[in-house]
Amino acid sequence: MWLAILVLVLGAVGAGIFYMISAVGKFSLVEKASKGKSWLRRLISFGIIAVGFVLFGLIFSAVNAIIIFLHLILFWLIYGLILRIVKRISGRSPKINLQGWLAIASCALYLSVGYYLCVNVWVTHYDLKTDKPAGSIHAVLFADSHIGATWSSDGFAEHMEDINNEHPDIVLIAGDFVDDGTTRDDMIKACEALGKLDTKYGVYYCFGNHDKGYYGSQRGFSAQELGDNLEKNGVHILEDEYEMIDDRFCIAGRADKSYDDRKPIDKLLEGVDDDKYIIVMDHQPGDYDAESKTKADLVVSGHTHGGQLFPMTHFGLFMSVNDRTYGYERRNGTDFLVTSGISDWELKFKTGTKSEYVVIDIEQE
Repeated sequence: MWLAILVLVLGAVGAGIFYMISAVGKFSLVEKASKGKSWLRRLISFGIIAVGFVLFGLIFSAVNAIIIFLHLILFWLIYGLILRIVKRISGRSPKINLQGWLAIASCALYLSVGYYLCVNVWVTHYDLKTDKPAGSIHAVLFADSHIGATWSSDGFAEHMEDINNEHPDIVLIAGDFVDDGTTRDDMIKACEALGKLDTKYGVYYCFGNHDKGYYGSQRGFSAQELGDNLEKNGVHILEDEYEMIDDRFCIAGRADKSYDDRKPIDKLLEGVDDDKYIIVMDHQPGDYDAESKTKADLVVSGHTHGGQLFPMTHFGLFMSVNDRTYGYERRNGTDFLVTSGISDWELKFKTGTKSEYVVIDIEQE
């Protein structure tokens, strides 16, 4: 699927370059500079596009430069259609390249908001009820910090202070704590920030698909070293394991879905007392049918980043990649929560969602 998406994106970029060369050439400054020579106009237009791409690539990354370019094309096409309709109705054409100026301004505003939604963190609250004798549980959930992607370990530590101010009974980390681009120093400092969280029952973590590294990662630390530093700072790592807490509730952490040898959810929860409130951490929200048929009361996930970019917010569901992209649902008596993540992955924009951590209050009915 990802190969198909890559081919589609590269095809769109290729077609977009030809379109934008013609579109940029309609600005009066380009027309004057080319002195009526079509080949020179195309060359100048291509140069402007190339300089813009390199500039945004240096500021953000090549991937983000592509995202900016594709959004610019989309706005250009939208305004082209709108102005064509206006011209047909009024019979008039603007004296300036209104299509281009509107596209640039709208794209800049739209992605500026997307950048703001990505690099700032909101708090989302959920109130859940249970008929099990669990008492009251005040939990904080976050996922997809991808240390180094949006902010360094220092920025991460500031958000951990915000979480600490929530006075959580327990903190749940649903995977992708680090990434391939995370430095060893940032990993160690981020683990230390987790060690400063003041909770009643501790910090619990399950691995995500990025935590152990991809593509022969040369990030300077192994999955084992990550685990050692987490445990050194008091974090409970659950990988196809569960732990009973205060004889009231249970926390289970699944191995990531990307690993074929992970335990089926019914096997993982086989020894858990049905009377206890059961929370399952599963990084990828892709096993809802099986999980809803077990004794699990709450399943928390991340991975999707809330879809990251509109209309990708609905793509995972449409392609049956995920059971849910964001938010809450209830199936067969089991509550499911998917967070949009406290950070980004590679993209610096969130246009269909926002960065967040989640506060969950569970009350006994």
